[in-house]
Amino acid sequence: MTLVFPIILCGGSGARLWPLSRSGFPKQFLGLSVDGSSQSLFQQAVGRINSVATPDIQIGNTLVVTNEDHRFLILDQLRELTSIHATLLLEPVGRNTAPALSMAALCAQQLSNGVDPILVITPADQTIHNQSAFTKALQDCIHSVEDAPNAIAILGITPTAPETGYGYIQRNDHKDANNAYEVKRFVEKPDGKMAQTYLSEGFYLWNSGMFVLKASTWLSSLKEFRPDIADASEKAWQTKSEDSSGGASFIRPGKAEFEAILSESIDYAVIEKCPQSRFPVKMVELNAGWSDLGAWDAVWQVGNQDINGNVTSGDTLLANTKNSLVYANSRLVSAVGVENLVIVETADAVLIANRNNSQDVKNIVSQLEAQGREEKNLHRKVARPWGWYDSLDEGERFKVKRIQVKPGASLSLQMHHHRAEHWIVVKGVAEITNGDQVITLKENQSTYIPQGQSHRLANRGTEPLEIIEVQSGSYLGEDDIVRFEDSYGRN
Repeated sequence: MTLVFPIILCGGSGARLWPLSRSGFPKQFLGLSVDGSSQSLFQQAVGRINSVATPDIQIGNTLVVTNEDHRFLILDQLRELTSIHATLLLEPVGRNTAPALSMAALCAQQLSNGVDPILVITPADQTIHNQSAFTKALQDCIHSVEDAPNAIAILGITPTAPETGYGYIQRNDHKDANNAYEVKRFVEKPDGKMAQTYLSEGFYLWNSGMFVLKASTWLSSLKEFRPDIADASEKAWQTKSEDSSGGASFIRPGKAEFEAILSESIDYAVIEKCPQSRFPVKMVELNAGWSDLGAWDAVWQVGNQDINGNVTSGDTLLANTKNSLVYANSRLVSAVGVENLVIVETADAVLIANRNNSQDVKNIVSQLEAQGREEKNLHRKVARPWGWYDSLDEGERFKVKRIQVKPGASLSLQMHHHRAEHWIVVKGVAEITNGDQVITLKENQSTYIPQGQSHRLANRGTEPLEIIEVQSGSYLGEDDIVRFEDSYGRN
């Protein structure tokens, strides 16, 4: 019996898919519906890797490497998947994928009771159209790792165009019994002329960033090629803390120790150094409709195009429009007489771009960051561990929010230095702590929270609670919160 741990690398902000993807709710948690699925890219990734189970392949806990800010998004999305047991590794800061995988490898060893487990690693933000082809290719990778000591198996994507946005893998000219080729070398992103040469020669494939190896292979290869990262990662692991919430386990490496690790990717730290070393790299070819959805043009390419080459989502009306992506999130979006455009609408932002320049959306995100604008980080509707809030209107000295609290959930016991709040219940039953009083309000009932008063909103029922909150005061920023008690470990 082979023990396999799925490793989901769930970092990144998906800046090239702004305004739908933002750092507070990045693309891996979105349901982009490019293949008709209602699941997010993260949920699809978890389901895909867990599907490799056979009578001879046992699946261990799904190990998700992410950060503190996204842990409750992940828990909410994992609850929608059945029979998935997960452990979340929470990085205190981003240090790229090599330290992330080191934490996952050490965790897998801890959970495997002396067995040297196989790790199946994937980013959380890719899409695959042919699930059965993916499963077969991944199982071939697992068998390749079983059969060759210290082997690393990687999925290479059959190229369909002279793509300059991907790294390439050069393979040899024959495959073994596990349908795996030997990797000769890894090649950086080429220019257009070289990419066309690679496509014509037929021995080069796109690097998917998905690969398979034993936990011991990763740790020993990292020790050989980057002992500094290996030693620092071990120190961060030894100083970890553990707790649990919502049926999932949280592991937090030591903060100071993790911050001391040098930032490096899996590829640069180890994988690209392995060909012709004692860590052979095998490659299984994958032709399954793969995309990393790295920009809006990629979303258009894998979407369901109509007879005019248009991909649409939401409430849209098109006339004399061709080869365009039109995404309506909150209202009707129409396009007339345009071609080759990306049009993406959200409640607080609209993007219009030439499809050929969709990679440059990151430049808009950089400008938002330079100006300190909140549209870079958050949508108008913001997910919270207890539910969500939607900022409906704002002006000088006032803000209006719609707030939903999940059954059994509550906000922190808190106070504000600079604002007062009026709460009106519009759905469900609210338990409200207001200073020394605890009251219950039903639909169409309201209360007032004075500035500086400690307060809490809770839903003790079985149905969602919704209120309208009207804030008034001299400062209405989200950072004007002093928390006294919190169920979610926030300061």
